[in-house]
Amino acid sequence: MNFTRWSARLPGTQRRAAARAEHTVTTTDRRGEGSVPAARAEQLTDEPPPVPAVDELPVREVLDRVPALVALVHGTDHRLAYVNDAYTTAFGVRPCGRPAAEALPELRDLGLLPLLDQALRSGKPRTLKSRKAPDGRHYTFTCTPAAEDNGERAVLIFATDVTDHAEAAERLRASERRQRETAVTLQRSLLPQELEQPDDLRIAATYQPGGTEAAVGGDWYDVITLGGGRTALVIGDVMGRGVRAAAVMGQLRTAVRAYARLDLPPHEVLQLLDGLAAEIDANQIATCVYAVHDPNEGRLVYASAGHLPILVRDDRGEVQRADEPTGPPLGTGGWIHASGSIGLGPGSTAVLYTDGLVERRDQDLDEGIAALERALSGATGTPQVVCDRLVRSAGVTADHDDDVAVLVLQHPARTGADSELFRNAALELLGGVEAAPRARAFASGVLTSWRFPPDLHDLGVLATSELVANSLQHGTPPMRLRLRRTDRRLIIEVTDGDDHLPRRRRAEPGDESGRGIAIVATIASNWGSRRTPGGGKAVWCEFLLPKPTE
Repeated sequence: MNFTRWSARLPGTQRRAAARAEHTVTTTDRRGEGSVPAARAEQLTDEPPPVPAVDELPVREVLDRVPALVALVHGTDHRLAYVNDAYTTAFGVRPCGRPAAEALPELRDLGLLPLLDQALRSGKPRTLKSRKAPDGRHYTFTCTPAAEDNGERAVLIFATDVTDHAEAAERLRASERRQRETAVTLQRSLLPQELEQPDDLRIAATYQPGGTEAAVGGDWYDVITLGGGRTALVIGDVMGRGVRAAAVMGQLRTAVRAYARLDLPPHEVLQLLDGLAAEIDANQIATCVYAVHDPNEGRLVYASAGHLPILVRDDRGEVQRADEPTGPPLGTGGWIHASGSIGLGPGSTAVLYTDGLVERRDQDLDEGIAALERALSGATGTPQVVCDRLVRSAGVTADHDDDVAVLVLQHPARTGADSELFRNAALELLGGVEAAPRARAFASGVLTSWRFPPDLHDLGVLATSELVANSLQHGTPPMRLRLRRTDRRLIIEVTDGDDHLPRRRRAEPGDESGRGIAIVATIASNWGSRRTPGGGKAVWCEFLLPKPTE
């Protein structure tokens, strides 16, 4: 076996050999000058004595002292020819002359034998990085082809101990897992634990964090009942990853719920959010869609801050995309947002989603949205079923590279006995003070036809009288009274052309007015007011219906 051929490949040997060769040539030249005897030259110089060349070193002794694990196998069956002391210390004494499958069981268990075959066939080194051996240590194995004097091919196996690196990498992965678990826990805790279910809509949502290789993002959603039968729906995406994005998401979601209580139009809510996002972090950008559903209008009024378009499938299965208007993301500032609307009548289904559902690295974003439209056109069933089908059709799995949030809402088409539980009645309030007795008579007749119990009938007539009287005294035409019942509540609403919102106040004993809203607030389950888009206001109150007895 010619050890010289591969011993020169050991780290540093070529450099040291070249240095020694240069030193030998220089010394020979000086001796050739003849001016100073050799013995005298040795005394006059401080140069160290010459060292033996690599070819003169005992190879076996060198390999036995190498801290790396070294083994030599030869032949197609990889018969063991040599192992050094480090290898013996790690795995014990190994019998020479036997095939590696028998003599080196640790290599067999690590799947290294095919690597030996590849090194023999290709004539090139092959490496297997960081494998845990039976001794509990981690090694990186390199199999280098070699040649013996008799022409038989051999493979030299080097195993470098990388346990410290492997343990450090594992500690890093464990730390990343803990951080990701913390972010996921924070993310899920900030999302609604249970969605509010409005009377007129059926809603389901899903959130799926990215796979283990992807940090958690800031996707979020919410459903907020505004009163008067109206419902706010919101979905957003905070750019970035990790706990920071989740924390910003939580602040925005809390702010949306607070702004929603003001019952503002969608574009005004986004205007407030835009300023808040800039205050939270000027470098943090978020997208958001805020929409409001009013069952009386049969439409979804929305405003978008750089978010993906809402998709709506009507009762015929046709899908529409709410593209406009769309403003820049939250936190950019300097933009006046605007509201748009899209129909959402009985039998319709709307989908709000984040980019993780439709964005892929290998395709255009519009292609992803178009694929979602096709999936929605054929998706039927409950909102949760539709939600799950859309996620599956998009190919979202547990190892997805981005967060996904989906919010599905349906406006059911009610027929038969169910339709009797959802009724509407309206009266235009014309004339002057004579409109009040007409409104009371109208409310009494409607509530009687809806077969409400006497106590609820009387409370409804009283609330109607006070709201109409307040509108006649402080509002301007046109005025309208609307009564609405659902399976859960009675809603009374009066609209007029004046945009001054009423407020509840304490009336003094001598005051002749100021008690109407206080009376309504006392007898009703809830009450509120808002400005209407065309100018004017709406004042409403609602009463919870008694649960049917079994």
